[in-house]
Amino acid sequence: MLRRQSFLFYTEENDDQGRAIRDEESGYNKNLFSIPKHYEEDLERVFIPHGLILDRTERLARDIMQDMGSHHIVALCVLKGGYKFFADLLDHIKALNQNGDKSVPVTVDFVRIKSYCNDSPAEKISFVGEELSTLNGKDNLFFYLFQDIIETGRTMKALLSKIKDKKPRMVKVVSLLVKRTGQSPVYRPDYTGFEIPDKFVVGYALDYNEYFRDLNVSTCTFFHCQISGTYLPQVPSRNICFYSELLNN
Repeated sequence: MLRRQSFLFYTEENDDQGRAIRDEESGYNKNLFSIPKHYEEDLERVFIPHGLILDRTERLARDIMQDMGSHHIVALCVLKGGYKFFADLLDHIKALNQNGDKSVPVTVDFVRIKSYCNDSPAEKISFVGEELSTLNGKDNLFFYLFQDIIETGRTMKALLSKIKDKKPRMVKVVSLLVKRTGQSPVYRPDYTGFEIPDKFVVGYALDYNEYFRDLNVSTCTFFHCQISGTYLPQVPSRNICFYSELLNN
């Protein structure tokens, strides 16, 4: 098997899709990137460049288009963390629809789930709002669920249980990130952007108690979280993997 190695990205022996990032990966110097001043002191290293995220997202879109055939699909975004990944991937699907040899009708919908308190998974997974009532009457369709990150898989398993009540013909799950936690996951997605080490990640719409969604830099970075109460009250000192985005003005 071919091995592909660079400063950032690493192809694991057991990863036939070349998507795994090794545990010891250190990333890039943060000074190579533009970082908001109110986060500057909290960042240590840039982890996954935004360009790599976009390239991987485009490839995922191509794989999905190839697999879905000509079926009408329901693209369901898991909010809030999945919105940026969902929007970028959907843009690629729309471009392929317009310029490719085939096109498929896509219906867009959203569900909001809360399963985190601070940086720890919450004991209870809650559905916010209408709890998928907008999906009523969409039985026998092909569902694609777009998630930001899968760790234990409990959140996705709970969502799939509700989706199956709608009697879809098929359900596929697309996750930008899958975290290696050292435990057997409850659920593995059908499509994965990157498999990452067991670190807490934020940015690119992933948050920490609603913070870090306002990043103005196209990276995923390590940082040492020692933030004053001005920006992040009650945040512990710890190492966190920082995932940020380039906002289009």
